[in-house]
Amino acid sequence: MSKLYVVPTPVGNLEDMTFRAINVLREVDCILAEDTRTSGILLKHYDIRTRMQSHHKFNEHQTVEGIVSRIEGGETIALISDAGTPAISDPGFLLVRECRRRGIPVECLPGATAFVPALVASGLPNEKFCFEGFLPQKKGRATRLAQLADEPRTIIFYESPFRLLKTLVQFKETFGGERDASVSREISKIHEETVRGTLDELIAHFTEHEPKGEIVIVVAGAPEKPKEKKRDKYPKSDTQL
Repeated sequence: MSKLYVVPTPVGNLEDMTFRAINVLREVDCILAEDTRTSGILLKHYDIRTRMQSHHKFNEHQTVEGIVSRIEGGETIALISDAGTPAISDPGFLLVRECRRRGIPVECLPGATAFVPALVASGLPNEKFCFEGFLPQKKGRATRLAQLADEPRTIIFYESPFRLLKTLVQFKETFGGERDASVSREISKIHEETVRGTLDELIAHFTEHEPKGEIVIVVAGAPEKPKEKKRDKYPKSDTQL
């Protein structure tokens, strides 16, 4: 049966590709790639010769209808992004939603995504967490941060190296400089690094060391507020009645 496969690709090391993902990409009729030049390196490495088609945030609104019609016509198509799992801060949601709406099977393979290793390596509580991805760059950014000020779960953000320091300063203004956090960069690559500390300490570190590579910031949740003691129904008195 024709279907859409959502296939994660490595976020760094090409060896993070799964055997199943390689087989699927070899067998489908077409691969939708965020950037065919970037994906071409991966496909060449694994001798995958399936034809590719561009599918990115600038054209997905126009291409979704045609792609879905092709699957309905019998094609099996795979969706990949430059790195990680499609639709997680990458194009893919619109296509998956339309396939579901029209009853087309969608199968998402397990695989790489940047925030999971960053969360685990942070050493911060991970039984419950809040994934925010990229914050709005301008409009709505301050409002969203204010909404997260009292979030009790560990919070995960994506950021570019060029905005990292500015973002950490904004986090300090919202969460307080003593809030624990970590910054992971170049996950699964040769120069992978995770720096842990308070927001104050991270600001000091990245003021002296210019960050490079894709960034994942993990911030501890807000500490529990002390509970107010219950007041006695009747006031105590030294005088016995």
